[in-house]
Amino acid sequence: MHVGGQNKRSPYFMEGNRLTVDETEKDLGIWIASDMKCSDQCLYAFNKASKVMGMIRRTIKYKEAKIMVSLYKTLVRPHVEYCVSAWSPYYKKDKELFEKVQRRFSKMINNMEGINYEERLRCLNLWTLEERIYRQDLIEVFKISQGNSIIGFEDLFVLDKNNKGQEDIT
Repeated sequence: MHVGGQNKRSPYFMEGNRLTVDETEKDLGIWIASDMKCSDQCLYAFNKASKVMGMIRRTIKYKEAKIMVSLYKTLVRPHVEYCVSAWSPYYKKDKELFEKVQRRFSKMINNMEGINYEERLRCLNLWTLEERIYRQDLIEVFKISQGNSIIGFEDLFVLDKNNKGQEDIT
C-alpha cells in the first residue's frame, strides 16, 4: 500500500517478484485506505451492524424496549464503535451512516413508530453515536493528561507558557 499524496508509488519486489499494490488493507479489524480516509471502515461497520439488526428483527418477536436496548448495546453497537478512537469518522456522510444504524434500530422497538429520533433516544436513555464518539475522545484525552496512557502528553500537546491574558491575582 502506498500512503501519502507525495508518495512516488515505486514498485516493490520480494525475492524477484513484484508485490501487488492494495488501496485498502484490513489490520486488527480496521480497514485502512491508502488515502487514510475512514469511509471504507464506516461502510464495513454499517454493513456488519445492519446484518445483526436484520437477525434481531427476524428472530425476536416481542420487541419490548428494555430487551431491545440490551440487544442493541450487546450485539449491534460494538460493531459500530470498534476502535472508533483510532478511525473516528469525520465526514458528514460517514457520521450519518452511523446514526442511521441507531435510528433504524430504535424504530424496531414497540411503541416507537411515530416518535421522532431525538425523542426515541430520550425514551430509551441513549445518546447519539456522535455524542458517544466525542465522549470516548474526551475520555482518551483525560487518560493521556493524567498519565494513564501509553501515549505521552507531550507527544500530542504543547502547553502554552505565555501568561498573556491571565490576570495576576493577589
